[in-house]
Amino acid sequence: MPNPVIHFEIGAKNGKSAIDFYGKLFDWKIEVDQKMNYGMVSQQGSGIGGGVYQTKDGVPPHVTFYVKVDDLQKYLDKAVKLGGIVTLPPTQISPEIGWCAMFTDPDGNSIGLFKVEMRES
Repeated sequence: MPNPVIHFEIGAKNGKSAIDFYGKLFDWKIEVDQKMNYGMVSQQGSGIGGGVYQTKDGVPPHVTFYVKVDDLQKYLDKAVKLGGIVTLPPTQISPEIGWCAMFTDPDGNSIGLFKVEMRES
């Protein structure tokens, strides 16, 4: 797979409750970052890691997956040509983590793109 799915997120009305639910249901190890109010799901076995968090006011609960790409803008432009809508332009998460962008597909599903920050040594 040239552009693998590398992360997922579950946005819930009640983040604390969702973290508890998914942790118990699937035996996921979830570390909560209090500063970001974000539950980081550890990668286990052959699965991918992800996150569980509380959505902001007005944002409905949702599930999103992130695809690793080498050029965020190139894939956003391609998504638009195919009928998608950009919802988040390329945005740096942090120098240690990388960059993300988001779009909706023609059916309104939210899809994330992720680019790893390449650091020079």
